[in-house]
Amino acid sequence: MTVLEMQGAAAKKAAQAMALAGTETKNKALLAIADALIARQDEWLSANAEDYEAAKAGGMNASMLDRLKLTKERVEGVAEGVRQAAALPDPIGKVTKTIDRPNGIHIEQRRVPLGVIGMIFEARPNVAVDAAVLCLKAGNACILRGGKESIRSNMCAEAIMRGALESVGLPADAVSLVHDTSRESAKELMHLEKYIDVLIPRGGAGLIRSVTKEASVPTIRTGEGICHVYVDSEADLPMAAKIVWNAKTQRPSVCNAVECVVLHKSIAEAFFNEALPLLDEKNVEIRADAKICNILGTRAKEASDEDWDTEYNDYILAAKTVTSPQEAIDFINAHGTQHSECIVTENAETAALFLNSVDAAAVYWNASTRFTDGFEFGLGAEIGISTQKLHARGPMGLEELTSWKYVVCGEGQIR
Repeated sequence: MTVLEMQGAAAKKAAQAMALAGTETKNKALLAIADALIARQDEWLSANAEDYEAAKAGGMNASMLDRLKLTKERVEGVAEGVRQAAALPDPIGKVTKTIDRPNGIHIEQRRVPLGVIGMIFEARPNVAVDAAVLCLKAGNACILRGGKESIRSNMCAEAIMRGALESVGLPADAVSLVHDTSRESAKELMHLEKYIDVLIPRGGAGLIRSVTKEASVPTIRTGEGICHVYVDSEADLPMAAKIVWNAKTQRPSVCNAVECVVLHKSIAEAFFNEALPLLDEKNVEIRADAKICNILGTRAKEASDEDWDTEYNDYILAAKTVTSPQEAIDFINAHGTQHSECIVTENAETAALFLNSVDAAAVYWNASTRFTDGFEFGLGAEIGISTQKLHARGPMGLEELTSWKYVVCGEGQIR
């Protein structure tokens, strides 16, 4: 067996124990993890500082460096998130449907863990903890595979979590990290269907497309975020400017940040009169079509065809003009990634057309796309944002990390 196969076998065994663990035991494990993260934060911060300096020396851009960096405040936030996960209702064992048949058979549909969840993710070291605790609360084991840029941070987080699990009598192998960050290890993980029940990629478009194309393990596509804001001819333009500013600049490296603003041509100039002073605060680069370039002059660069299909993760905003709401809808459906899309308008009929016609996991009317988040939706923590339609869509919380089984009770019935 390879190292990864042995890791998979250990996780499979641990998943059996996790499936039988009661809510109280799982909550104790999560609270132990939260306490250990605080008690050992100096270790985690030190490991992260090494990752950060190496990534900076390697030329990582500022927004990605921000994703990588841990601070005392961020560690405290991660630990608080773990405590909040412990406080969430346990979905395991919940009866979601009952059926009583004429022959006397009683059937219950009950929520059960998925089993072993594989997670391939990029720079953010908090993801290792966020993903692990949700998997654990839902009675799963997990195998985490982060990128080389965060390997020291992830190894430290793994050690902290495994120790906390053992302290409450649960198997340490319920959480494990792939220490080999080569492409070969990622590829092997994608084909470990003997041990992994589902694989979740979380990161940039390249990673997600690679995993969904290559993997033989069932996958849940998450996180690829080419999000749009359409500003209608009947929009409140100061509101629209603030929404675009927030969705682009509040944290440009995340998947629910806006990458393209689509403008009705009648308000394009007036919109930028409102928006440019805000966008200039972060020196946002604008890549635009010919009409907007004529309006903005040297403040904008001419967009290429690739710009309409690019997730920048940076202070760059594509800008496109259209002649009608339907043209905006068609453009967004052609170039979006089914993540989060927004319309800004005072016309309820136009808003209804947009909300019903745009194909995305979350659609917004007069609000920033930055709200697509499990915590912001009141669902608790999330493992990612699913952009597909099977099993899970949108923010993935505890229920999305479960499956179900049918428990059938009879009194000797035969068919």
